[in-house]
Amino acid sequence: MPEIAAKPFSFTFHPSTTALVVIDMQRDFAEPGGFGASLGNDVSRVQAIIPTVRRLMDGFRAAGLPVIHTMECHRPDLSDLPPAKRDRGSPAIRIGDPGPMGRVLIAGEPGTAIIAEVAPLPGEIVIEKPGKGAFYATSLSDVLTRMGARQLVFAGVTTEVCVQTTMREANDRGYECLLGEDATESYFVEFKQATLAMIRAQGAIVGWTAMTDQILEGIANG
Repeated sequence: MPEIAAKPFSFTFHPSTTALVVIDMQRDFAEPGGFGASLGNDVSRVQAIIPTVRRLMDGFRAAGLPVIHTMECHRPDLSDLPPAKRDRGSPAIRIGDPGPMGRVLIAGEPGTAIIAEVAPLPGEIVIEKPGKGAFYATSLSDVLTRMGARQLVFAGVTTEVCVQTTMREANDRGYECLLGEDATESYFVEFKQATLAMIRAQGAIVGWTAMTDQILEGIANG
């Protein structure tokens, strides 16, 4: 089996049981006027990784490996949005409120959509998730079981919240997890670096990290 030059040590890649999970590459998190910007964040950091995420997706697609997308969103009646999530802090707009791109993080609204450059292809699975982790209150476990997946490669945003939460959920379920270092981003430089260190600490306690070029080389050698 091919070895990917990862940290904290090489990742043995098994293509036949591997899927790419792209977390929350949505307009509301990446575009000016969206929810991320309303919280005072610099969304240009997310925009900068779009070409790299696309290149990683294209590598998986070219190899015939599955690509799964997640979208953080809620029902229009907000029945799956707990007050503890909606009411935190003092944002300019809250989840469910009208914004420049429709109601914020509501299923079907323009701002909730995945960015066009990394949009799903017909037939690719899209998981709508009401929480930070992609396993909570979704069908992701069943989807991965049907695929026979045992290894998951991750990309997307934000590194320290939805990406890390999903990786920890996956690790607890027995998946080997690999994060694309340059295919993920945070609004905060220090948060991303701390998360990468936490993921691979103590002998890959949550998983491995590697650059996209290293992951693509592993795919090519698979």
